[in-house]
Amino acid sequence: MRRWGSASNPLGSALHTSRCMFNMAFAMPSAAAAFTTHHLLTLAVWALLIGKGAAQEIEADAQNLVTDNVVVVEGEVATISCRVKNNDDSVIQLLNPSRQTIYFREVRPLKDNRFQLVNFSSSELRVSLSNVSLVDEGKYVCQLYTDPPQEAFATVTVLVPPETPTIDANKDVLNEGEEVEFTCSTTGSKPAAEIKWLKGDEEMQESAGNVEEDPREEKLFNVTSRLVLKVSRLDDGLPVTCQVEHPAVKDLQTMKDLQAQRYLDVRYKPQVQITMSQPQGLTREGDTLELICTASGKPQPNLMWKRVDEEMPDRAIFTEPRTLILESLNKTDNGTYRCSAFNDVGETFEDYVLHVYDSRAGTEVPRSVDHAVIGGVVAVVVFAILCLLIVLGRYFARHKGTYFTHEAKGADDAADADTAIINAEGGQNNSDEKKEYFI
Repeated sequence: MRRWGSASNPLGSALHTSRCMFNMAFAMPSAAAAFTTHHLLTLAVWALLIGKGAAQEIEADAQNLVTDNVVVVEGEVATISCRVKNNDDSVIQLLNPSRQTIYFREVRPLKDNRFQLVNFSSSELRVSLSNVSLVDEGKYVCQLYTDPPQEAFATVTVLVPPETPTIDANKDVLNEGEEVEFTCSTTGSKPAAEIKWLKGDEEMQESAGNVEEDPREEKLFNVTSRLVLKVSRLDDGLPVTCQVEHPAVKDLQTMKDLQAQRYLDVRYKPQVQITMSQPQGLTREGDTLELICTASGKPQPNLMWKRVDEEMPDRAIFTEPRTLILESLNKTDNGTYRCSAFNDVGETFEDYVLHVYDSRAGTEVPRSVDHAVIGGVVAVVVFAILCLLIVLGRYFARHKGTYFTHEAKGADDAADADTAIINAEGGQNNSDEKKEYFI
């Protein structure tokens, strides 16, 4: 096996010459080193090319050049690593997407202090790039000067997090049953951000969305999403949240910063309920009736009591708009009492039907008749009657014929009833054609 740098290997001689030139350059005084280094690098590359052209087929150990793609958030640090297996001190070089040399071995010709050498050895060249921006995105080239030279590409992808979103609504105050349209926008993200909608803790499906390029930077995107909701009274006070999600954002606090909220302000007509605080049980003559009306609505509803189709009794007392008191009840107070509640959205009411019982009436409310039990009893009775009719019908069918009393049987030859009976008894044994029974 032949080694690089032998007398019969022109490429090895060229590499040896270039290394000598580098050593001479670094040995020179600093004033001339800067000028000479650039020319020596150029000569070294030409020497490599000449050596490659003059080299013949050479047996060498296999050398594998590998690298990794890098994904980095704008403003952070990207690390590019060029790694070699089975290396024999061949030169490793890192170039930027414009094919400019960043590092040639451990030397940095490119005047960009953001690039720093992290590690250099015969098997690795690792370089860091701080404060990454969109202009740094692209394919970086790892080169290994073997015969033939090897190249590996590391793609640097820069993520740009979106800006804080804004949320707007076409209506600030809504009536129950109306629709509202929310619009959420975020700008300057790469790749395009995603927008998720929440109503309270419930995730909602967006109604429409739009993605377009940011006019300030062609690689950035602006995202807009719309949500249409039909609201009910249960939605009042709930937050509608526009939440932006992006692969560049992993921190929980940052995710919270990428939210915008609007609270629903829903107006709705009242709901009314009447409760009787006293008396307990039946309303009897002489008792005091107290009815309490409660109503919920937005805005807060007003209440009003009235007696349907009749005048309110003179004894009626309103301790507050929601409470009606009737003392010393009598049967003239019977009727329907209505509590109405109304606001700017609408009006609703509930009725209480008053029935005043005699003072002698029991304290228990009369039990309602159980129609199911009555129906069952009637059904059993009807079934029993039908069965009896069927039995009687079958009995009479089996005993069908002509029947005579003793008087009728001997009446043909007798002058009176007693004679007829005697004749009937005497002629009983002689009669084979007729059957006789006592009835």
